[in-house]
Amino acid sequence: MTAAPIETDQQYPPTPKPRSAVIRDALGVGIAVGLSGFAFGVTSAGAGLSVAQSCALSLLVFTGASQFALVGALGAGGSPFAAAAGAFFLGVRNAFYGLRLSELLRLPRAVRPLAAQWVIDETSAVTLAQPDRRSARLGFTVTGVSLYVLWNLTTLLGALGAAALGDPAAWGLDAAGPAVFLALLAPMLRGRDERAVAGLAVLLGLVCLPLLPSGVPVLVAALAAPVVLAVTRRKGVR
Repeated sequence: MTAAPIETDQQYPPTPKPRSAVIRDALGVGIAVGLSGFAFGVTSAGAGLSVAQSCALSLLVFTGASQFALVGALGAGGSPFAAAAGAFFLGVRNAFYGLRLSELLRLPRAVRPLAAQWVIDETSAVTLAQPDRRSARLGFTVTGVSLYVLWNLTTLLGALGAAALGDPAAWGLDAAGPAVFLALLAPMLRGRDERAVAGLAVLLGLVCLPLLPSGVPVLVAALAAPVVLAVTRRKGVR
């Protein structure tokens, strides 16, 4: 006689989330963050990029933190190599998001290259918050579409507006880029380790800023993450 299987909560599928709730949440994130593209357009124009170059960055790169880091370094007089390297290091996290989302969404092979363009912080957060694959796919799609369209549209408007106004610094708009950059990063600083990385990165950046060429302090600040990780692991072993 075989024993009856033990019933656990894992035997039951998660309760599906209403489509309207998924769409509402996804649109809320997409619209709120998408409007920040205006600040990027202004910052990019202030760094000396043309309207076409600013729009190309939003169309092809489409990751806010990396875009702000790139134009910020260029605007400060940094070399294109240093600016691109800093943007690259900030964008590496999207590859790790992609590994997790690929397993969760299981999109058709033909769609994956296009979907990869939308793998960023916001789409990952909305997708991972869903209880099932159907809701995850819907959340990813709605967030990606709304954010991509709005980000690119407001980038164009910001770049055109900055070009019409002249020097962004004269209007105080040069502070918009750093402010939005910090706003994008702030929600990530929830745990103790994240705050430690942010604090050490700021310290390294401030120390290196007067000593190294523009754009290089960002690369040095990126060392904060492996340093904090190494210290945390050593404490865990003890």
